[in-house]
Amino acid sequence: MHLEKLSIFLPLSLVQFVENYKLAKGCKSRCQVIEVALELLRFQELEEAYREASKEIDADWDVTLADGLTDETW
Repeated sequence: MHLEKLSIFLPLSLVQFVENYKLAKGCKSRCQVIEVALELLRFQELEEAYREASKEIDADWDVTLADGLTDETW
């Protein structure tokens, strides 16, 4: 995996939270804590995108699946 250095400025309260999380969860570094946070943020965004996409599903699709002509094993 290619890594790139990134410098950030955080309020003291967030720095303290990162440090406390690192100690409480046994993370190896502050970077690992930030990685966990960003992965959770990515998951949250993806979950929202799926939720929005599911609103666009055509209700007639269920009828198409029930017609016996489609292969549901995919």
